[in-house]
Amino acid sequence: MTLTKEAYNLLISLQFKETAESLANLLENAQHKKPAYVDFLIEVLTHEKEARNDKALARRLKQAHFPYYKTLNEFSLAEQPSLSRQQFNQLQSLDWVDWQYNLILLGPTGTGKTSLSIGLGIRAIQQGYKVGFVTMGELIRLLKTQDIFKKAAFRIEFLKKTQLLILDDLMFLALNKTEANLLFHFINDIFEETAIILTSNKEPESWGELIGDEIIAAAILDRIVAKSEIIQLRGESYRLKHRETLFNRDESNELVNN
Repeated sequence: MTLTKEAYNLLISLQFKETAESLANLLENAQHKKPAYVDFLIEVLTHEKEARNDKALARRLKQAHFPYYKTLNEFSLAEQPSLSRQQFNQLQSLDWVDWQYNLILLGPTGTGKTSLSIGLGIRAIQQGYKVGFVTMGELIRLLKTQDIFKKAAFRIEFLKKTQLLILDDLMFLALNKTEANLLFHFINDIFEETAIILTSNKEPESWGELIGDEIIAAAILDRIVAKSEIIQLRGESYRLKHRETLFNRDESNELVNN
């Protein structure tokens, strides 16, 4: 057995898989640069640490279940007049996550509520927080089937253990009393331990009508709104403003073809 193979096996046994896979490149670089032993050791350990961090980040992003990947750098603050640069920077600081503060993002469809929540969620994951994303419809489905399907039960347990939960399209659909009760118990289980971002195109005053039970609606509101920042997003729908039209596409292709 060669020394390289022996080193590879030792790294695998020590669960330094990332370094083992890159061992050939690390050794080749060392032959050229001829670093001191301690410098080479630091390079190897740094490589393993960064590789593990990258894998952990990828795993947390996957677990979050974001519908798409869009960072805060891609959020167009210039097109959202109701949110100042100072407020945006304060949201980016994520201090409110440590304080278990809730954000309620309100506004018409297409004004950036979901994009902003995803951007904040991605930033939180990059800072080491455990984040989950779920739509209102999906959450209700999971809550109704958690006693039947293990996958649903596991997902609910994961969402309950997050430090930041993004609940998208709250009150998009009306709930019956059973569904409202399930939602209340879920919120009740997490509201003192988890920061929550809610997006909705309905004002909190109208949630009671959609929940269908004023007492449960009041209880949910009490837990969410008591410690929250309500941000009203305004402006023209971003998707409509930047839509790609059929006729513009045809004109562009004509110019290219001619």
